[in-house]
Amino acid sequence: MAESEGFPLAEPGLWVERVGDRTFPAGRPALFLDRDGTINLDTGYPDDPAAMALRDGIAPVIAAANQHGVPVVVVTNQSGIARGYFGWDAFARVNGRVLELLAEQDAFVDMVLACAYHEAGSGPLAIADHPMRKPNPGMLLEAGRRLGLDIERSLIVGDKPADMEAGRRAGLARGWLVDCEGSMMGGLSMLPLRDATDLDGLLTAIRSL
Repeated sequence: MAESEGFPLAEPGLWVERVGDRTFPAGRPALFLDRDGTINLDTGYPDDPAAMALRDGIAPVIAAANQHGVPVVVVTNQSGIARGYFGWDAFARVNGRVLELLAEQDAFVDMVLACAYHEAGSGPLAIADHPMRKPNPGMLLEAGRRLGLDIERSLIVGDKPADMEAGRRAGLARGWLVDCEGSMMGGLSMLPLRDATDLDGLLTAIRSL
């Protein structure tokens, strides 16, 4: 992995960070999560660590995955970097704060992938429909390769249809969409995540992996 300014950049627009030292046997399914709007409240283009706050109920989901030996992988689009609103340094500070807030509730992430490529960017980040940018499945597949995951049995949680589409294209069978109705998206069963009952369903799915 190439390093740029001390950041874990696999390429100019792709952050791939292994967090912590937990190890997993090959063939484990993962819990994939979007970040902004799914783990933390969405503040638009987040560049201020002090503004970060977790969504209710998400830390117990991550903690359940930790307790059941399920790798937790964050996959987040970060077009604000391509657009010049902030840099990887601000991303690092914000992401660090989100991980701190989770750790305060005994919830831990194992890998973070972030894609900064966007057609509205400039320079090397100005790429339309980059394979790593959701709804493309590149970040999920990259995590699968690095961690030896069983992608088809993995779960994804997000707040946008693009998150579910990335899961579908990666071969996942189940996803949970924040504050939305359930439906089918090709071969992916898209379940709602709106209330305590929906949350219980997600927790049950994690515990059954």
